[in-house]
Amino acid sequence: MKFSELDLPANILKALKKMGYEEMTPIQEATYPVIFAGQDLCALAETGSGKTAACAIPLIQKVDPALNAIQGLVLVPTRELCMQYMAEIEKIASTTHVIPYAVYGGFDKKIQIAKLKQEVHILVATPGRLIDLLYDGILSFAQVKCAILDEADELLKVGFLEDIEFILSCILHEHQTLLFSATMPDDIKKLAHDCLRDPQHISLITDRVAPESIEHYFSYTHPKQKQIELIKYLEGEDINQVLVFCNARHMVDSLFRSIRKDLRDIDYMHAGLTQDKRSATIEKFRSGKLRYLIASDVAGRGLDFSHVSHVINWDFPRDGEQYTHRTGRTGRMGRKGKAFTFVSKHDLPSFRKLIRSRKITPCWIGKDPLCENNTPQDRRTQTRKRTFRPRPAEGSKKTE
Repeated sequence: MKFSELDLPANILKALKKMGYEEMTPIQEATYPVIFAGQDLCALAETGSGKTAACAIPLIQKVDPALNAIQGLVLVPTRELCMQYMAEIEKIASTTHVIPYAVYGGFDKKIQIAKLKQEVHILVATPGRLIDLLYDGILSFAQVKCAILDEADELLKVGFLEDIEFILSCILHEHQTLLFSATMPDDIKKLAHDCLRDPQHISLITDRVAPESIEHYFSYTHPKQKQIELIKYLEGEDINQVLVFCNARHMVDSLFRSIRKDLRDIDYMHAGLTQDKRSATIEKFRSGKLRYLIASDVAGRGLDFSHVSHVINWDFPRDGEQYTHRTGRTGRMGRKGKAFTFVSKHDLPSFRKLIRSRKITPCWIGKDPLCENNTPQDRRTQTRKRTFRPRPAEGSKKTE
């Protein structure tokens, strides 16, 4: 279905056309009538499927620009996602009089307060900074028509849940609530339902959790051999951009220090860095000035890196949800991508659980630890043959 087939105002259609948005993605087509009708919604769709625009477009339609008040509230778990969400709304609303704004930690609160005292129609926020502003008496939710929780499963976990409950309790009148995510563990589903009123449920991941656009490779490797195997893997791949995930900040720092001598155009990012440093690194990565980015899971949710061809799990993900969000930084909007994950002996129980829960068909590079005999014939059936190619010459980087 095309956006032009919807009853959208001409100015919004003009903005969408400028952004190259013509055909609706499945999640956009499925959720638009529900959101526009004012119903509560819990929507699940794979990463990179267009969930941000799915709720941003009808949200902008609902706003009355003549009313100087916050009418839409969007909650997200990270600063980076907050800025990205804000940028998407800003583009879609560029031909309207709807004014979006984002508030998050690590930025001067006085500047944010000054802006909020002027005119804001849609507020995108991280929970911590939003609660600070609520306690300061700066905000009024009296005119909020719609509240959106993006990456809802993360926001409803311990650590965020009390903040989310408090924020939603500040909207005293009936309003529409929308929950969007790529994953929704069973223990979070009840909490999600508690936030909603007679909701519609839309899931496009019931039969297939892992996007078909991503190939999933695994390497059974001793921890001391991982760096050698990583360089070998990268040298044999046709790479555009690579995102490497570690489970902790100190591992990000350590891997960056040990591997930067082998790779050009590389940087790192985690929550221990200043917001300016994190923002600058993401901008360099998005603009193609970096080819390799080593990161913690601060880069693992929601962020749109359209040129990432490979995601590498240096550390095995803690659970299936984390694996889905990490690997979802590639293969976005139907593009092809590859996920490569190191597996050590103690990771095998988690690996078995992962491939069952995420419905993944693994391709082993080298030994398949689950094949008992590992005869040459077994390896041919269990392991995809790889031909290593020289790394492309400097300056020959593929572009989208």
